[in-house]
Amino acid sequence: MKLTEYKARELFVKCGLPSPQGVVIDCLDGLKEKIKDMQYPVVVKAQVQVGGRGKAGGVKFADNSDEAVGICETMLHSDLKGFKVNQILIIHMTEAIQECYISFTLDRLNKVPMLIFSSQGGVDIEETAKTNPEKIAKILIDPLVGVKDYTIRYILNKGKLGMEYFDQMSMIVNNLYKVFTNYDCMLAEINPLFVTPEKNLVAGDGKVTIDDSALYRMPDMLAFRDSLPEEELVLEARKHRFLYIPIVEGGDIAVMSNGSGMLMSCIDLISKEEMTVGAALDLGGGATADRIKEAIRIVLSNQNIKTLFVSIFGGITRCDEVAGGVKLAMEAQSSNKTVIVRMEGTNKETGLEIIKGVEGDVVSVNSIREGVSALVERRNAR
Repeated sequence: MKLTEYKARELFVKCGLPSPQGVVIDCLDGLKEKIKDMQYPVVVKAQVQVGGRGKAGGVKFADNSDEAVGICETMLHSDLKGFKVNQILIIHMTEAIQECYISFTLDRLNKVPMLIFSSQGGVDIEETAKTNPEKIAKILIDPLVGVKDYTIRYILNKGKLGMEYFDQMSMIVNNLYKVFTNYDCMLAEINPLFVTPEKNLVAGDGKVTIDDSALYRMPDMLAFRDSLPEEELVLEARKHRFLYIPIVEGGDIAVMSNGSGMLMSCIDLISKEEMTVGAALDLGGGATADRIKEAIRIVLSNQNIKTLFVSIFGGITRCDEVAGGVKLAMEAQSSNKTVIVRMEGTNKETGLEIIKGVEGDVVSVNSIREGVSALVERRNAR
């Protein structure tokens, strides 16, 4: 789950990271009163879960309250890169002589946290990574040891900041690492990290991505996720502990599987045949026939979906349970939608026998490619 900036800042403050004063608004009523104590100039930021806000017009500057109100009136409830702006963060603009970048992310190859630092931060950090990769330091962190003093010295030397920043940088790095570990993050990022004329380090914009699998341990983060605007089917699937993913609006094919890797493989092969996947659903493991039935019901309730491709590698999820769920789902729905089923693994033969007895347009195939071929045949037959 990606946090909005204001929520990331809340975690920063909890963990002792210096961050500018700010006010979050979600309506225009009483706006002048809410921002009367702000120090100007200020930065007005759209709170959406997407990067590149500045270049898309989601970050504006105001020298007084009238300008701030005018920007909010235009920005609130507008569309920004496909996201509705339901909240705006207004913060004091920090004067800076330098903008750095610092983050912790998960290094999947080595299975440890990685500290990334650059003395050139801001909106063009991606360009820096491409054109001047030598200006970016990447340090693996042993979780049993944590961040050591020599790591702080290394990044200060790398960024040519000087040892007078040692104490502040040590505090910034260690407290950001606290955010990363305490909240089960996949990413905890400060960009930019401002260096002020007074030689203070201040956390500017923040990005935090939390592992969805850990949300059950964090009721406040779970509540935040549930407060975000979501499609009805995403919320319905979540109630059953499924992951429903809208893909292309208007797409008439859906894919359902028990793993993100298999979902992506199916979607790639379908897209190569110039067909459009509208949605995907990840069952997770151990789905029973009743849960399979609910999953199919949710997917086929999308009126744009005409064909569902179910690809299951049985193990924890048994093929006879999958087939039983398909049967229950087809018996419960009266539409003429097609379900293509590919099963492999535990109790496959039993599952195939069950599929043979299912009424409705249900097709059994032996592989993902055969399933895609069946989709192509139906497209060409229209």
